[in-house]
Amino acid sequence: MAVTRSAAKTATRPVARAGVTQETFVWQGTDKRGIKMKGEEQSKNANMLRAELRRRGIQPTFVKTKPKPLFGSAGKPITPKEIAVFSRQLATMIKSGVPLVTALEIIGNGNKNVRMKKLVDELRLDIEGGSSIYESMSKHPVQFDELYRNLVKAGEGAGVLETVLDTIATYKENIETLKGKIKKALFYPAMVIVVAILVSALLLIVVVPQFEATFANFGAELPAFTQLIINASRFITKWWWLILLIVGGGLFGFIFLLKRSPKLQHTMDRLSLKIPVIGQVLHNAAIARFARTLAVTFKAGVPLVEALGIVAGATGNKVYEQAVFRMRDDVSVGYQVNMAMKQVNLFPHMVVQMTAIGEEAGALDTMLYKVAEFYEEEVNNAVDALSSLLEPLIMVVIGTVVGAMVIGMYLPIFKLAATI
Repeated sequence: MAVTRSAAKTATRPVARAGVTQETFVWQGTDKRGIKMKGEEQSKNANMLRAELRRRGIQPTFVKTKPKPLFGSAGKPITPKEIAVFSRQLATMIKSGVPLVTALEIIGNGNKNVRMKKLVDELRLDIEGGSSIYESMSKHPVQFDELYRNLVKAGEGAGVLETVLDTIATYKENIETLKGKIKKALFYPAMVIVVAILVSALLLIVVVPQFEATFANFGAELPAFTQLIINASRFITKWWWLILLIVGGGLFGFIFLLKRSPKLQHTMDRLSLKIPVIGQVLHNAAIARFARTLAVTFKAGVPLVEALGIVAGATGNKVYEQAVFRMRDDVSVGYQVNMAMKQVNLFPHMVVQMTAIGEEAGALDTMLYKVAEFYEEEVNNAVDALSSLLEPLIMVVIGTVVGAMVIGMYLPIFKLAATI
């Protein structure tokens, strides 16, 4: 009985040329030993692929265009994590002596995300056409931001591309971990608010109307607090659709303006830094991102003034972004980084001092790495402490909301019992 196995997709396949439209085909066939084989690869048309398979010693039984799925045919959006994995894979292959084009071909064929596969294939075709990897990545600024491209340019020029790509992969992994910590820190307060609103709405819509029907038979004036809850229940029950419309429209409008208004972004980031506990976490996260990004760019050989311009957008906070731009302007006219850092009055004394020591010792990148590690650990500890603090707080908030409504509903009963 014949045994089925997958054929290597890249074996001796002709290299695709820029400007040639190719399709993806799936095929099945048998080799000279009668073993069934199958695979998936690109070709200009089915006849050319059949000829190529025969040249490899495979007799094709069928070759057809790969069907597109009904849903999600465009693939998932490319995530920063996928870019980090791509960078690590490419660095490893280049270190192992695999030619750049071949490495990109292997990585592209191994990707399950259609968009990521298409991106890698486009990079490969551009490089085959004579472009540098920096030039090919510059055509995809969303996936490869200014920081990434400048590091690749520096690494390519210095002949240490694999080292730079490895550094980028580590950097992106650390930054994504830090982002996850920040999201976790912001998730708990948001959850407290959402749960409190949902519990309140459920009680007002389902429970309170039943009490109202009972109170209607009392024939006595209800306590002010009870009447307030009943009025709120009537309003929500009658106008729930309007409330949802206003809240939904308000959120949509706010998010729309936030994405398009730098002034509003700056205001919101400034206010977020002043929130108790949460604000300190955001401060530490911005400092950690600044320090790690500047360390990576400076170590890669990017000039300091240019590096500061790149780093500004990587801080994740408009307040820090503007401060770093001010630092860049000061450094460009001769200030040391630690002096420029001191002038913006945002960075703690420890950060300024460690930067000064690094500049004096000629090891600025090493000291910045230490600053980044310290503040990333601070964020990690703060998030863990915040999680422990907010878990009982959630119970207190929900208990207070439910308890207040229960008391409000039972006040008329207590009042009636007191008059008997």
